[in-house]
Amino acid sequence: MNAGVNRQAIVTEVESDEAFVERLRGITQRLAETAEHYDDSGEFPHDNFRLLHEHKLLGLTVPQSLGGGGADLKQAQQVISAVARGEPSTALILVMQYLQHARLQLTPNWPEHLRRHVGLDAVKNGALLNALRVEPDLGSPSRGGLPATTAHRTAEGWRLNGRKIYSTGSHGLTWFNVWARSDDDDPLVGVWLVRKDSPGVRIVEDWDHLGMRATCSHEVVFEDVLVPLDQAVNVSLARLAQPELDASGLLWMSVLLSSVYDGIAQSARDWLVDFLETRTPSNLGASLSTLPRFQEAVGHIDTLLFANRTLIDAATHGLTPASHAPQIKYLVTANAIRAVELAIEATGNPGLSRSNPLQRHYRNVVCGRVHTPQNDVVLQGVGKAVFAGRLNQRT
Repeated sequence: MNAGVNRQAIVTEVESDEAFVERLRGITQRLAETAEHYDDSGEFPHDNFRLLHEHKLLGLTVPQSLGGGGADLKQAQQVISAVARGEPSTALILVMQYLQHARLQLTPNWPEHLRRHVGLDAVKNGALLNALRVEPDLGSPSRGGLPATTAHRTAEGWRLNGRKIYSTGSHGLTWFNVWARSDDDDPLVGVWLVRKDSPGVRIVEDWDHLGMRATCSHEVVFEDVLVPLDQAVNVSLARLAQPELDASGLLWMSVLLSSVYDGIAQSARDWLVDFLETRTPSNLGASLSTLPRFQEAVGHIDTLLFANRTLIDAATHGLTPASHAPQIKYLVTANAIRAVELAIEATGNPGLSRSNPLQRHYRNVVCGRVHTPQNDVVLQGVGKAVFAGRLNQRT
């Protein structure tokens, strides 16, 4: 009898797709209420992450064996889109959380006890994790080169020294995956796992960007930070170094990053529609939504967002080869930026007023251009593939 009751309890705890979507809709509304505050202040959105932790969303891509959600790309994308529509800086930090946890469980070099510890920390405590890779001199590592951040092996552990910029989520993170190299003649290159509260870790509050202000992407400085020897979690000789992400990881990154900026565009679209329906100039005697030129503008925006939805849905349903991941990022972010631009063109001065959210959506959405891979790398890569394919056909 008790076994039957327990089985029934387990069944009733399973959330339907409809209930999940409705729960996400409520989260979007809650996050939107304070989005302007975080844009103005540039503070880390701690309350937003407490809310997400209450909803068990910070461990969504942690394996179920560790108490996480074990989510696939489709479910992760749904959450990112909903969060981005409310507050996109929160969504971008969450993207990094999902990517790191989805990939580290598949990385054989990580010690098993650390893999479990970091995963359980996310599930139980809402601990956030991100990779710190970009440096002042090197720039984006996606374009090649070795990190200047160095790890020196000692009897007590590694001593880490260096600086990282554009460290998304800095103040709110518990764990840093720091890209560095050993100071050996034949250096190791890869990831050292560092707790933010380790002695010698210092955050320089220099993030004061036009958009995505609450990401707190400040500079992080490491000064003789002691890191346990086994927390060189994924390193190899520099000449044998592997890419940070495999093909599947690149697809996840492109889809989730794109969903942040598509979510911003969806919010801008909703603001525009509400504005056009409620704005009734006295000389017109009807709302602006009755005018053909505004109907055309909304139709153009919705068509761009339909294209985004089609691209994202195809990828999350496994219909898009991972080789096309960079093109998804390029197309979706370009459509999102254009959609917000069209909303601004349609509204004129009201849309650019600091009292309205449309200008905030625009400042946020244009940040989509800076994420790896950048447009020139995407298009060059596609072009090279075209010519390589033709060469293979001839040989």
